[in-house]
Amino acid sequence: MAFDTYYFKNKAKTVCVGFNSWLKEDNLVVLTETIENIPEYVSGEFYKRELPCILSLLNKNALENIELIIVDGFVYLDDNNKYGLGAHLYNALNKEIPIIGVAKRDFATINKNKSKVYRGESQNPLFITSIGIELNIASEKIKKMKGKYRIPTLLKELDKLTREK
Repeated sequence: MAFDTYYFKNKAKTVCVGFNSWLKEDNLVVLTETIENIPEYVSGEFYKRELPCILSLLNKNALENIELIIVDGFVYLDDNNKYGLGAHLYNALNKEIPIIGVAKRDFATINKNKSKVYRGESQNPLFITSIGIELNIASEKIKKMKGKYRIPTLLKELDKLTREK
């Protein structure tokens, strides 16, 4: 499963895309929820804004079939394992479901607990972090996802779905 949230006015639209294969982009299950009265963004505390949205959507659906979750963002925020969205989600799920963070922009305070994944012909990497799954395995999974461009097709579709009203 992959999650993303889009914010507009005082609302948050969270979309989840469930998939059966890292190498395909068909047979997708799409879940969506819009929540109102979302708190303002606080620097360094992004997870406080997005985590409740993801958990709300997860709680309305069966968790037993989820093998792994991809989030748009970081698992850790520094090399001392300061928790980011992904690590907070992992803990909220009782450390039972591995999390892969996929970020489009670098986060300067983390070096050793992230990897750069280059896809397609892009010279710009995706920044991968993980918890509950080894970083090199997580990176390979993202690298092998379907799509010939920097951002895997499934994640690009997820981003598009969050922005649709």
